[in-house]
Amino acid sequence: MNNICCIGHITLDKVITPRFEAYMPGGTAYYFAKALKSFGHDNFRLVTAVGDSEMGVIDELRNDGIDVKVIPSRKSVFFENKYGDNMNDRSQRVLAKADPFTAEKLSDMDAEIYHLGTLLADDFDLDTIKALAKKGRVSVDVQGYLRKVVGEDVVHVDYDKKREAMPYISILKANEKEMEVLTGVSDPYEAARILADWGCKEVILTLGDKGSLIYAGGKYHKIPALPPRDLVDATGCGDTYMAGYLYKRSQRASFQEAGTFAAAMCTLKLEKKGPFDGTVEDVEALINNKLGVRN
Repeated sequence: MNNICCIGHITLDKVITPRFEAYMPGGTAYYFAKALKSFGHDNFRLVTAVGDSEMGVIDELRNDGIDVKVIPSRKSVFFENKYGDNMNDRSQRVLAKADPFTAEKLSDMDAEIYHLGTLLADDFDLDTIKALAKKGRVSVDVQGYLRKVVGEDVVHVDYDKKREAMPYISILKANEKEMEVLTGVSDPYEAARILADWGCKEVILTLGDKGSLIYAGGKYHKIPALPPRDLVDATGCGDTYMAGYLYKRSQRASFQEAGTFAAAMCTLKLEKKGPFDGTVEDVEALINNKLGVRN
């Protein structure tokens, strides 16, 4: 049995920022896997669905020692992510879509934690979430469920199955905009409680430069943001957060410790283009430097 299994599409991303424009692999699957591998975490499996065009990325990941299962797809997902001066805001276009994941395609998976890296609303249906919840804890980045593609543009919509799905989701991650779409409230403390009342056991709300909030077991855990020295690239920051959080939670770390570790990973990731490639020691040194505490 794998400790953590991340399931999601690897994408071809066009990233546009005020400082650079580049084509690079992306998606939760890619950023999550790269981050965990940088820690030498071997009890991990990546499950993805890509077209032939992205098989070179699969070879790269396997050469890095990552256990990758590929489900064939007619196409790969192609995203365009455009940032302004404020890295908390971005516009997106979807230029191609991959085939969705299904319970049948994932029937041979065996893990303690299944992290679903949703990119678009039809990546994982409710039956797939239910099937995985019977085998382990399900962790969901809700972003994809709130993305509807209109033409090529991505617009935010509500997740119509949210009340049915939440009891099967052990860990849910949403950002400020996403929590408001889901719950209808802008206060993160109230939003977290609502999501928990619907059945989710651990609610993680990332709040940009205001840090993050974790609600579990009826208690709030406020995680401070650790400002980066330089803002270079925010793509994959939420995926990096979840890689760090689940890595620490799988080691039985407290909610506060796991959130702080995840936040520090994001700080280091923001300072460089591409996925996080630091070490556990790098993350702990930053925490000690910024907060004066050791994980």
